[in-house]
Amino acid sequence: MGEEGIWKGVTKKGVNPGKATILALGKAFPPQLVMQEYLVDGYFRSTNCDNPELKQKLTRLCKTTTVKTRYVVMSEEILIKYPELVTEGTPTVKQRLEICNEAVTEMAIEAALGCIKNWGGSLSDITHLVYVSSSEARLPGGDLYLAKGLGLSPDTQRIMLYFAGCSGGVAGLRVAKDIAENNPGSRVLLATSETTIIGFKPPSADRPYDLVGVALFGDGAGAMIIGSDPILEYEKPLFELHTAVQEFLPHTKKKIDGRLTEEGISFKLARELPQIIEDNVKGFCDKLMSVVGFQNKEYNKLFWAVHPGGPAILNRIEKRLDLLPEKLSASRRALMDYGNASSNTIVYVLEYMIEEALKTRKDGRGDPEWGLILAFGPGITFEGILARNLCA
Repeated sequence: MGEEGIWKGVTKKGVNPGKATILALGKAFPPQLVMQEYLVDGYFRSTNCDNPELKQKLTRLCKTTTVKTRYVVMSEEILIKYPELVTEGTPTVKQRLEICNEAVTEMAIEAALGCIKNWGGSLSDITHLVYVSSSEARLPGGDLYLAKGLGLSPDTQRIMLYFAGCSGGVAGLRVAKDIAENNPGSRVLLATSETTIIGFKPPSADRPYDLVGVALFGDGAGAMIIGSDPILEYEKPLFELHTAVQEFLPHTKKKIDGRLTEEGISFKLARELPQIIEDNVKGFCDKLMSVVGFQNKEYNKLFWAVHPGGPAILNRIEKRLDLLPEKLSASRRALMDYGNASSNTIVYVLEYMIEEALKTRKDGRGDPEWGLILAFGPGITFEGILARNLCA
């Protein structure tokens, strides 16, 4: 989308003193764009696999995910250099990390620079860095490589969140909110970066669940600037972060199961995951809504920025809360255009929300001021933020 069009005309709605606000967004992607309609043939060709049954299954999955396009780091050049990535049972974690560590840093730098440009401030104004990724592992961590790549001051305070999965973006936002509100004058750069190469594998009848990831997940990076008491001469607050809550569901730790092995990372998503989210989302949202006096069943009075873990999860939430179809349109658009890009995806959802809010203003229609930013990750962990839309 044309990002400049998003930032023009954002209103300076009143901001509560001391409350953290999102001041800018940015994103970046690797160069390979994958069209979903061509993915199946390309995947089986690049992995030298000829299994008609698995191919048919992946074809069905690709249609049900609703994904149309995705960006990926994986390329023919990488597979030529590292042919062992498509050899079943070969220890390749070293090779994967060589690729991933460099790729996520490069994407995070690009997303952060775009975000800083949209913000209007300067690198020297950034006091804290929160870095989120489930696609790399090293010491020192990716936070330091990102800080050095950007040219941040050596005294910039850094926090690293590794392997938080799909909830990582909102978890990072919760941490950035706490930092901003407890350090007056601070400006926090939140950066997320992910690549599926860490878990890329050839198709196997012994791992049918891997095909879900092949059909659903994408690569990319996202960034936000968070701070309180914005300087309205040049800062344009987008969302005010009112209350943040994290909750894990007991006895669900195996429902999103990820392990870093010699062959890279392996994920297993339980079939009942969408049902578990549906069963628990209402109570979680009611807890956040009650902070500002919203009652249950008033869900359509809010905006909804939901991490699109997959169409089944969005469908279950929509059904459980009886949401109008347009309430999850930003989440569905992000899923369609980028796939589930793990921690990054909430940035893409918020961008689409801003775009839609500006359209409703031009049409003379109102847009909800209050809403929820939600994501679900390993634990099962629910991350939620009650927020105000300052663009409406």
